This record gives sequence, structure tokens and C-alpha cells, in this order.
Amino acid sequence: MFLMTFPLKLDEKGRFFLPKSYRDALTPGLVIVQNQENSLAIYSAEDFEGVAKRILDEASRTLEDVRAYQRMLGADASQTKPDAQFRVTVPAVLREYARLERDIIVTGVIDHVEIWNPELWAAYRAEQQPKYSQINQMIGQPQ
Repeated sequence: MFLMTFPLKLDEKGRFFLPKSYRDALTPGLVIVQNQENSLAIYSAEDFEGVAKRILDEASRTLEDVRAYQRMLGADASQTKPDAQFRVTVPAVLREYARLERDIIVTGVIDHVEIWNPELWAAYRAEQQPKYSQINQMIGQPQ
């Protein structure tokens, strides 16, 4: 499970230090992909296999939008492992998509991790925070 938010920095090679609480799950291998709202998603390699299987099993490849989605997801995805110092490299194409420069936000989203541009994250949180209680009531989860 991935929890908490970490303000981190990318080095000149586009690497960041994987938070300690994420290392056990992601050190064996991870996949970084484009995500919603110009963020990036990180899945363990094992979990991403499940994501890919659901896409292949549940979406008809005869639909043009499904094929386009698969191409975009796969073309820019990065399958990697942290280095010996637990640094993860974010490829340039993904950094550009997510508008990442030096400062980044790495946040746990229960079943995956997201990487955000700090300004986009702040704007997203400001927009979503007022809706949290209403959604919480709707799905019936504890506060």
C-alpha cells in the first residue's frame, strides 16, 4: 500500500530518491506511465501486469480510441528498477508530459504512486479538497 506525500527533487539526470516506505514494493521493478491531470503513475511491475491484462481483457481493440490509448500508454511507459541508491529515473518524455522540472511531488494513492509538478498538485488539491467530504459520504469510508 502506498501512502503519504513527499516533496522531492529531480537531479540533473531526471532521478529522484524513492521514499523508504515504497522501496520494498517497487525495488523488484516498476513501471512509470502517463496518468490523468498531467501526472505520472508508478506501479510495481507485477501490478502493472494486472493493469495491462485488464485493458486487454476488457477493452475491445477494434475501437479506435482503445487502440490509441494502448499505443500512448505503451509507447511512453518506462519499465525500470531503482539503482543501488534507490534512485528512479523518469525519462525525458514523461518529465515533459508531467511538466516536471527540479521540484516534484511524489504521493501515494493506495494502490499506486503518482508524481506531480508541485504547482499542478497544489491546484488539484485546492480543487478537490472541498469535494472530499461529499465523496467520502457517497462511498461510505471513514474520515
